[in-house]
Amino acid sequence: MAVAVANIMRKPPPPSAFLTPAGLSDFSFLKLLAATAGDMVSADSGEMPRYQRRNARCLVRRIRTLLVLIEFLIETRRPLPSSAVLCFKELYIVVHRTRILLEYCLQSSRLWLLLRNREISGYFQDLEREISTLLDVLPLSDFCLTADVREHVELLRRQVGSSRIYVNYEDEELWIQVLSFLEDFGKGRIPDVSDLKSTFTDRIGMMEARDFESEIEFLQNQIISHEGAVDTEADLATIDGVIAVVRYSRFSLFGAQEVKESNKRTTRRPLPLPVRDISALPKDFCCPISLELMRDPVVVPTGQTYDRHFITQWIAGGHQTCPNSGQNLGNAVLIPNRAIRSVISHWCAANGVASNSHASGGISASASTASKAALEANRATICILVHHLSTGENASKATAARELRMLAKIGKENRAMIGAEEKAISFLNLLLRSPNPTAQENAVTALLNLSINDANKTRIITQPGCLRSIIRVLRFGLTPESKENAAATLFSLSAIQEYKKRVVEEPGGVEALVWLLKKGRLRGKRDAVVALFNLSTHPESWERMVGSGAVAALVGAVAEEDAVAEEAAGALALLARQPVVAGMVGWEERAVAGLAGVMRVGSERGRENAAAALHEICRRGGAEVAERVARVPGVARVVQTVAVEGTKRARRKAAALARLLQRREWRPMPLPAPASGWRGAGWGVETTGEMSPVAFPVAVL
Repeated sequence: MAVAVANIMRKPPPPSAFLTPAGLSDFSFLKLLAATAGDMVSADSGEMPRYQRRNARCLVRRIRTLLVLIEFLIETRRPLPSSAVLCFKELYIVVHRTRILLEYCLQSSRLWLLLRNREISGYFQDLEREISTLLDVLPLSDFCLTADVREHVELLRRQVGSSRIYVNYEDEELWIQVLSFLEDFGKGRIPDVSDLKSTFTDRIGMMEARDFESEIEFLQNQIISHEGAVDTEADLATIDGVIAVVRYSRFSLFGAQEVKESNKRTTRRPLPLPVRDISALPKDFCCPISLELMRDPVVVPTGQTYDRHFITQWIAGGHQTCPNSGQNLGNAVLIPNRAIRSVISHWCAANGVASNSHASGGISASASTASKAALEANRATICILVHHLSTGENASKATAARELRMLAKIGKENRAMIGAEEKAISFLNLLLRSPNPTAQENAVTALLNLSINDANKTRIITQPGCLRSIIRVLRFGLTPESKENAAATLFSLSAIQEYKKRVVEEPGGVEALVWLLKKGRLRGKRDAVVALFNLSTHPESWERMVGSGAVAALVGAVAEEDAVAEEAAGALALLARQPVVAGMVGWEERAVAGLAGVMRVGSERGRENAAAALHEICRRGGAEVAERVARVPGVARVVQTVAVEGTKRARRKAAALARLLQRREWRPMPLPAPASGWRGAGWGVETTGEMSPVAFPVAVL
């Protein structure tokens, strides 16, 4: 197994970790320092992290001994020399950083601490060194210490002066055992269940299904919050692979038993790690740009050495001179500096600092091995979940659907594997009729996530009764989320042109979208309007849109300046290509005023949609409609404004609209505008031309 570097969670600690209170007398500051150290020692004397326990206890003992010294100085109330005050201010910062590190270890998951074992050990060692430095310069002879206090402090000075980094190699071996499961999956072998139980349950202490889910959630948060540090591909792939192994182990050991929300452990994202002591790093080992330890040192044409990542960013930013010397970089050929890299590696090994030959606190599998293993572990998990969907109890089916939903969310390979699994979509379809609101929501959301894959779109559409069941959830879903995700699923399915007609013709589908657009929550309105937009791109959909009230609902959204008015304007721009729809919308003054309002205050895309809609209304609607549009207050002015200030497309549409409004000869309307009320399909106008589909992204949930 290869070793990789990771610098996950590089966010700095809070400002209080580096600042000392101002405006306090020396005596008041000592009392504050004693209170801060005392609170930390008392808080951490009970609960200790499962891993890094020895390092944590040792560091707390150091602070406790220093607290004895501080309390003695408070009792004696002797004046302190300025050098001592400076030392105690530095100690105040060390105490804060110690608290941050201990909280980080307590709030992190078990597997995360195993992964970062060496690096976290290095942080503890950094703090020990800082305490050692403070004791070396602290003027103890000026304090008139009693014999017992002096003995305690002198003993502490000797201990921290001779301390070395401590890495628990039993924890290292445990992490290697976890990675061996990755290796098994990567080679196509399924790990033995007894080995999984021995490692995760007996040794790591994950005793219940909720423990496994908490670990998975925590590790996923680390991937999400990762900020793109250097050389982390293998490490991130390892985390992803471990998540897959833990998920497989959870369902292998505990089945699909339900974990109630009230029984779930609260998963907290840990505080940022304290920043390593930069002053302890040799200056020549640090990149002049980032001031951080160089991971991949390279020499530029001027002879200066930089970290490849940062000098590449510098050059990519358009800089042509050397940051250090100011000389021209010329062709900027980067030559690896193997000599300095070797020296850095030896120094890191001797000082317990992560380098390119040491993972971020631990050992990682190679990116390719971890990725393949994650794929195979997920495949094995999917088989277990589909089995529970077919034979499990209702609670087990709900849990299996939720997990399939999550797997379909996190990777295109997972979506393909689930869709290809025999009868997976069929069992999810059956679950759409479940009386359990959670099961129904997970099933429809799983189908939504699966539908992102085009092959799965076909499987869902061709699955007998599946489209009808999705529309039934849209109409009668047991939760608002179920209805919204059903609408999003229709939108996703209608991305394929030939499926638009099937969705439009399915009884009750468009009407349910109309209801959601009128009465739903904001997210539901958005799901409904983009689905209607997509369906509007089919040339044969307009009659159904009129007859079902979709056009009226879109007009209402625009006229009432709804939060989805801009999307509704886009759908109207497509539907208005039909003369009948153009006449109906143009005859409604509130619709025209609403579109003008979007042109006036909308976003760039919204102004484009509204300008296109008014252009189609006037172009297709005929003379009377164009004249009515021109008479609506504010239309002429906003058209002129957009024609000058809008985007290229908006200016083009606004200019064409302005020309139409200025003409005196109009084509007669194919049918008279309705005096009141809208009747849909009875108007019987032929469709001419195809409407261009516009793609929206489908969110995975």
